[in-house]
Amino acid sequence: MDSQKELWDNLTKENTLKEVQDYIKRVIEIRGFSEQNVEKTMLLLTEEIGELAKAIRKEKTEMSIDRNKIKNYDSVESEIADVFIVLTSLCNKLGIDLFQAIKSKEQENINRKWTK
Repeated sequence: MDSQKELWDNLTKENTLKEVQDYIKRVIEIRGFSEQNVEKTMLLLTEEIGELAKAIRKEKTEMSIDRNKIKNYDSVESEIADVFIVLTSLCNKLGIDLFQAIKSKEQENINRKWTK
């Protein structure tokens, strides 16, 4: 099996979404999370979404934030990556091809009437 570093070295902007989904599946296996059940993965996704909300609050709003804990809050970009990684891992656990799911959903969305 490839190491995380070898897998990461082969990850480029030219990779397809399917290849990225496969990459995430492999690194999740290497990190020992492949046996984590769907419920725990969903709980982790919820936690990561909360961290994304905190990062957006810190960087993009004028809302108050505990400055003593500022180093605990990661960047928006980093938190979006975490959400994507865990969401993709959840898709893998559920046997969902993320690209096909997006295509199918967008086919539905094309026919919707979007109004304000």
